[in-house]
Amino acid sequence: MQTEALPLVNKFQLTEDVDSVFPKGVPWVRFYGNYKGFAINIVCPGKDPALGVDGVGTVSISLVTYASVQALKPDLIINAGTAGGFGAKGASIGDVFLSSEVAFHDRRIPIPVFDIYGVGSRKAFATPNLLKELNLKVGKLSTGDSLDMSPVDEAAIVANDATVKDMEGAAVAYVADLLKVPVIFLKAVTDIVDGDKPTPEEFLANLAAVTAALDQTATQVVDYISGKCLLEL
Repeated sequence: MQTEALPLVNKFQLTEDVDSVFPKGVPWVRFYGNYKGFAINIVCPGKDPALGVDGVGTVSISLVTYASVQALKPDLIINAGTAGGFGAKGASIGDVFLSSEVAFHDRRIPIPVFDIYGVGSRKAFATPNLLKELNLKVGKLSTGDSLDMSPVDEAAIVANDATVKDMEGAAVAYVADLLKVPVIFLKAVTDIVDGDKPTPEEFLANLAAVTAALDQTATQVVDYISGKCLLEL
């Protein structure tokens, strides 16, 4: 969401791309510039043309990720965003997790092998030195296209051993895997999914403060990456 992205756009002093590298008519927004010696792009799905809300979810992010890789040829993708966390797994509001593994929890295909494809479990790019230096929390990420959590989804999330859940990560991982681009995931907790407060209310109440925590961590990650090759991460 652009609410999550704009503080980083300002931090890195990026410029909005008015002559878009993306197909005409799509709402995707790109900010670009140079920061500490390397090119950086922040890409957002933008607003749905009909409804004016942020283009959240797996369909939008799959298209955006594919188009961004094709147009920009990145060395590394950082999928940074907010997520719900599970108190039973040690998550608290404002925590920022570096996800070790991602999977879907709402692609149920009860046919041999298709079931594994549906879950789509993939490991994130390993960054042991980054993890140690920044002392980040680590947890598995589960992705689905709904903000709420049905009992069936909950069972799948438990099976995924997830600490956080979002609406994009596993889709980004799928595209990144297809196109052979390393990807890491930074997820900041806006709501406690297994808590006693309604998820939409808690999400909206904490979005601004948690976005600030996410931006701080994302900046630390980018600062750490600066001047290093991928194998040094």
